[in-house]
Amino acid sequence: MKSQIREKILNKYSFDEHDAETLDLILSKKINFSRCDYILDCIINAKLDKSSVLAFLTYQLYKASPEEAEEIIKRLNNEEKELVESFKSIKDLQAITKSEEAEDIKKMFLALSKDVRVVMIKLAGIAYDIRQIENLTRENCDFINLVKEIHIPLSERLGLDKLKSLMDDDVVRLEHPKEYADLAMQLESKREENNEQFAITEEKLRKIMTDLKIDGEITHRQKHISSVYKKLNTVTHLDKIYDLLAMRVIVNRVEECYSILGRIHQIYKPIPGRVKDYIANPKPNGYQSLHTTVIVENQHPLEIQIRTFEMHRASEFGSYAHWLYKEKTTKKDKLDTRVTWFREAIDNAKNLPPEEFVETLKADLYGGIIFCQTPKGRVLEFPEGATAIDFAYAVHSQVGNTCVGAKINSKIQPIGTLLKNGDIVEILTNPNSKGPSRDWLNLVKTSGARSGIKTFFKNELKEENIKSGKAMFDQAIKDKGFTSSQLLTDKYLDQILPKLTMKKIEEAYAAIGSGSMTANQVVGRFISLWSKDNVTLPEKTTVVTVKKNKEGVLIDGDSGMLVRYACCCNPIEGDEIIGYISRGKGVTIHRKSCSNLKYLESERLINAEWSTKEKKNFIATIHVVANKSNNNIAKLTTLITNMKVLITAFDAKDVGENFICDIAVAVKNTAELEKVMTNVRSLKNVTYVQRSERWM
Repeated sequence: MKSQIREKILNKYSFDEHDAETLDLILSKKINFSRCDYILDCIINAKLDKSSVLAFLTYQLYKASPEEAEEIIKRLNNEEKELVESFKSIKDLQAITKSEEAEDIKKMFLALSKDVRVVMIKLAGIAYDIRQIENLTRENCDFINLVKEIHIPLSERLGLDKLKSLMDDDVVRLEHPKEYADLAMQLESKREENNEQFAITEEKLRKIMTDLKIDGEITHRQKHISSVYKKLNTVTHLDKIYDLLAMRVIVNRVEECYSILGRIHQIYKPIPGRVKDYIANPKPNGYQSLHTTVIVENQHPLEIQIRTFEMHRASEFGSYAHWLYKEKTTKKDKLDTRVTWFREAIDNAKNLPPEEFVETLKADLYGGIIFCQTPKGRVLEFPEGATAIDFAYAVHSQVGNTCVGAKINSKIQPIGTLLKNGDIVEILTNPNSKGPSRDWLNLVKTSGARSGIKTFFKNELKEENIKSGKAMFDQAIKDKGFTSSQLLTDKYLDQILPKLTMKKIEEAYAAIGSGSMTANQVVGRFISLWSKDNVTLPEKTTVVTVKKNKEGVLIDGDSGMLVRYACCCNPIEGDEIIGYISRGKGVTIHRKSCSNLKYLESERLINAEWSTKEKKNFIATIHVVANKSNNNIAKLTTLITNMKVLITAFDAKDVGENFICDIAVAVKNTAELEKVMTNVRSLKNVTYVQRSERWM
């Protein structure tokens, strides 16, 4: 058989010297030649390419001897290696415990295959394997069930009708051996007679089409044993099955369908009640065709269907395709939509050159999606990039919250391990676990996992969220130049909390701590109300003179109003300034160029000017951009300190090709600040220097 296989392959495919040597190396090893011969026939009949042949044979060797196969794999090209990996990736499917799991396993089977050529060859292998089973036993029941629930429906959906019928027949042979034997004998005894009848009727149909000058196609089929067996559940005898023999005529136009039907009834007698016009009266699912059952020359019934090519396409690939109602399905799902194009490719194979046909099959039906299983066989679907954490939350939120590790294909792996198609994942849990880490949010891919983690932090860690949220809130207030006593008044709380659908400030802290809101969002609401607080204003012409003393900053004169500097613009002596008055809060001094003045009520603004009697240092920030250099920081700090100017804060970072920093310095006035900036600009590599309103 080894030499027969070699001759069969080389007669069909053009192998160069390297590929021929690879073939001989494989055939020199111990593999199941009987299985290979059967599947090779399927590969050749399906018009697959030589890469499919070499990959399939290499995988057969891999199953027998992985070490020897690895040496062969090194000789294969990249496409052939990928096909072998696809074969290897399809693990043995788990037994189906629930009918709804079957659809998920079909999806996983296609996803694992990656290339549709692998699907076709795998299904051919299943057809061979079931053919080798002689009797139904407890040991092979699970396999038979998988064939019925997974492989047969997949074969039909993909348009692999011959493989589907072969597997279907073998299921009946194993489950109902006596009935199968009787039917096989009856159908075989009539096969020659039926073939002769098909030839006679086809000749007559072609003459009708020639006379009517109609172009089209004619096909015929005899029901397989499995189809006949199922039909006998509703009728009592083989002679009562009116579509045991059937022919189909496909033409271009609807009027041609009726013309052919009329001519058929002129030469064959129709059986009363067996003429159906589904063109004028489509079935509820939209199916259209003319059906008639006539008595032919051998005095047996023969069904003839007449339809247009458009009707045929809709019947085979549309929403009322034959396989949909055979599986008791009312509409297509995602799987059905993905395989429709493949059925069309199979149907068009006879019109395509082999190379072009194979190109249409080089596709991953489930690109971007992976399927994994629980140890009990439940199939779960994920986007590429999903991790074991996603798997845990897909099983159940509590499993995710108590997850401490994962076994992937029986090996313990980190919880952030990326999942691959076909992985069998077992989540390890601990009821005493502290719960998920916030870092998990950076590892998960699915919205379900992300939502589960956030919900945990929101509900289970409420006290911790309140503490961390309050700390973030207080820091945000400080960063804005305010104090909690200024903003957290009953007046502001009564206005803000209802808008946040909250009753207590602790709820806002919890939301900030869990990440549902940011501290700046909440603090911004308080500052907005504070800024709009009404006050009794002095006359517009009043001038506020700022002076400094040991007790604080006071307005010059008798008003006694407290003065403070706005953190948004950080005015220093020498800036043009303006005051903003609030009841009980004194006067806030802004630079006249401050961008926030436009948000303040103009009637609260008051003129202000600097006193020249006392001097004090002010904090100002300069923003510097420079090209990257190893000693940028040293040059900047040395230059400034040599000017006897104190640096109070320094923040630097690399951004692309630039070095960016903000430097807070203590200066007496704008003149000293400008001198510092001028000297910084003189440094090599410095490209930009500007005073910043940022308060460090």
